[in-house]
Amino acid sequence: MLTISNVQFKQSFWRPAVLLTLGFWLSASLLLDWVIMPSLYISGMMTQASFSTVGYVIFWNFNRVELLSAAVVLTGVLALSQTHANWRRNGIILSVLLLVIALLDTYFLTPQMSAIGVSLNAFDAENTIPAAMNLLHGSYWVLEVTKLIAGGLLLNCCWKQEA
Repeated sequence: MLTISNVQFKQSFWRPAVLLTLGFWLSASLLLDWVIMPSLYISGMMTQASFSTVGYVIFWNFNRVELLSAAVVLTGVLALSQTHANWRRNGIILSVLLLVIALLDTYFLTPQMSAIGVSLNAFDAENTIPAAMNLLHGSYWVLEVTKLIAGGLLLNCCWKQEA
């Protein structure tokens, strides 16, 4: 039997996998943050009684895609660090940061936002945004900007890496 070299396969597979995954993840984040959520907000989603349910369903699905993307990126960066002698430690740090942000979004911010948004009194006519929700939204945007910057830096790092 003929043996196929795995070194060439690893070098040709992981770099495009990381580039495609990062491109998909960052573009999907921009689409969600700058198209879908503003459209729902402008259409009056925040005044609806079921806005937290809709937001939770959207973000529950998207957060799982983010976790999968972060896992692929981290795996790819770790594999690239083994096959490339000149791979910088910054790539590993940035990919771990992206995974931490995805974990925080999935297991802390989304459940907290939906819990605050749930109307516990169905007969309450006043639909104001709780003050804690503004703090959570601010935290979300800080994490989102950090994710976009870290993802862009990692994308640039992978793009400049020799094949």
